Amino acid sequence: MNASTPQLPATNWTFTQRLSSTRRGARLARLLAVEQLRAWPVSPDVADRAVAITAELSANAALHGRVPGRDFRLGLVLDGATETLRIEVTDTRGERQPTLQPTTPPPDRETGRGLLLVDALADRWGTEPHHPVGKTVWAELDSRPG
Repeated sequence: MNASTPQLPATNWTFTQRLSSTRRGARLARLLAVEQLRAWPVSPDVADRAVAITAELSANAALHGRVPGRDFRLGLVLDGATETLRIEVTDTRGERQPTLQPTTPPPDRETGRGLLLVDALADRWGTEPHHPVGKTVWAELDSRPG
């Protein structure tokens, strides 16, 4: 008789926070991501990449996705079954979609490289509509070793 070892169900970790669409809100999103990822079973490399992505997407939400009086939302989800960390930043400017094929700005321009960084650090990223209004920009990182 073969006895199978019982498998524990995979655990999912989630974090969601609404933040003001300001520089202060974007900074707080980055700091909250640092603290949250320290508490989860995520490698330092994945956590560092996730924090940089969170900083860029949150800054974009505060700068480009801002609607006066409306917040943006940060969401972090670690799926224990797929070992994937998903970062979501939702703002209320659905008509302003980021370019999914970011291009390098001229060398003398001081801005415009954030999505290039997201593209380089994330395993996958994209956008989706957020109903009733807005959009979610998401990035995924594979957190399994190798």
